[in-house]
Amino acid sequence: MSGKISIGRLRGSHLLAIVMALASVLWIASGVVTGKSPTKKDVAKASAAQPLTLVRVKTVSAEMREGAVVLYGRTDAIKDAELAAETAGRVVGRSARKGAWVKKGAPLFQLAMDDRMARLKETEAKVDYQEIAFNAAKRLSKKQFQSKVRLAEETAELASAKAELATMRLDIQRTTIRAPIDGFIEILPLGIGDYVKIGDHVATIVNLDPIRVVAQVSERDVTRLKAGASARAVLPDGRTLSGELRYISRAGQSDTRTFRVEVWIANPDGLVPEGLTTELRLPTGRTRAHRVSPAILTLDDNGVIGVKAVDAEHRVVFHPVRILGDTPDGIWLGNLPETLTLITVGQEFVRVGQQVRVLDQEATSQPPAAKPDDVNANKAGAS
Repeated sequence: MSGKISIGRLRGSHLLAIVMALASVLWIASGVVTGKSPTKKDVAKASAAQPLTLVRVKTVSAEMREGAVVLYGRTDAIKDAELAAETAGRVVGRSARKGAWVKKGAPLFQLAMDDRMARLKETEAKVDYQEIAFNAAKRLSKKQFQSKVRLAEETAELASAKAELATMRLDIQRTTIRAPIDGFIEILPLGIGDYVKIGDHVATIVNLDPIRVVAQVSERDVTRLKAGASARAVLPDGRTLSGELRYISRAGQSDTRTFRVEVWIANPDGLVPEGLTTELRLPTGRTRAHRVSPAILTLDDNGVIGVKAVDAEHRVVFHPVRILGDTPDGIWLGNLPETLTLITVGQEFVRVGQQVRVLDQEATSQPPAAKPDDVNANKAGAS
């Protein structure tokens, strides 16, 4: 008895499933036979029924901006001197110390005189003798008691003796090694007792007033610079100094496609040392640009950086941009229309060509309340 009841229940469920399947087939077939497929109007109605994504926008206009090229360079001494010994000898005196400021002509080292004074007296006596011989030959030549050839020989001998005396005196002067320029002693390798030969390096002196900042500018920006223009240099400690663009190279480096530039800065106290990494801001003239928050920047499908805006029909458009500068108040962008309506919130949830609802940022200082439909629409746009 129980087996018959189970079979009856099974047959009833099978019969219900068959009836539902036949009904579905007939309903689909009726649409095919009658040709009542969804029309564009139906699609439009269905699309209109879906809520538009809500974005916040702000209308911005271009402003006048002082254009500048920002570079990074290093400070470099304009005046420096590598001192080399001009005579040989042993160091017997040292009058300066490393790091000290010296005036031009100040003594740094004293070399031993050795036999220089004796040789000086010898050359002085030789000059005296040659002068007497020359004068005698000159008198005899006037009386025709001596030939002109002999007079010429005495003249040459006297000139040679005087030259030897001048050389000896110069050699004695060179035993005192002096500073050739005003500046700080950067390198002073010698000590008392050291022996130097002609040409040996004995000291390095640098003068840091003025000091220059040397940097490399790209070939794209070099034509925008002008020699003689004012410039600003920002040091690592935050100090900002004013200077002048003194030099722009006329020949670029073939491997880097860059050009050397030099900015000269007054440094009377020598407080700016050589070798500091320095930021340079070189003016390029006034241009029109848009100053916006960096948060509105986005990328298109090809990885191009730009911003999203809306047109008169509230459809999303993409504008590629060129970043002209970065300041604490925002970034400056070029290549944009004079006036446009930027999407400031929600740009990542909408696509180019998509129609959106807009909320003017100037109309409220609070973000729009997110409705459930808006949240769903944003999620659908992001996917």
